[in-house]
Amino acid sequence: MKTAICYYSRHHGNTLNVLKAMAGEGDVDLIDVTTRQTVRLEKYDCIGFASGIYGFEFQKAVVEFARQYLPQGKPVFFVYTYGGAKGSGAKAVAKIAQEKNCRMLGEFSCKGYDTFGPFKLVGGIAKGHPDERDLENARSFYRNLSKTYDRGGQK
Repeated sequence: MKTAICYYSRHHGNTLNVLKAMAGEGDVDLIDVTTRQTVRLEKYDCIGFASGIYGFEFQKAVVEFARQYLPQGKPVFFVYTYGGAKGSGAKAVAKIAQEKNCRMLGEFSCKGYDTFGPFKLVGGIAKGHPDERDLENARSFYRNLSKTYDRGGQK
């Protein structure tokens, strides 16, 4: 399964660490939504969207990237890291996927070290995350995602 994961990861690189663990499990291209101008996602079997949670939501650049580049009918999944609360998680990007008739394969999330805003005053929250257990869960999620995709008769 050839997979693209379109992501935004800043601050401590929590989301990127999770994605690198997933990428080690298959044929995965990681696409930083802040560096690419034009992307052709049609050639991928499956597309993931990933972000830290910013203000209780996916980073807006990922949402706009999905709106612009997600092809109709592609299987999709979502990945996110969060410090305190999941917020609305992948809700905004999932809505775009639904509007484009995309099959949703799943969602993975885990804690990520967070020093944004007032958390900086106390040395941050979710220290040490994502940890090795989180990364193994991410790898397992992607392996299971591949099986789900294959069972769906997509390949």
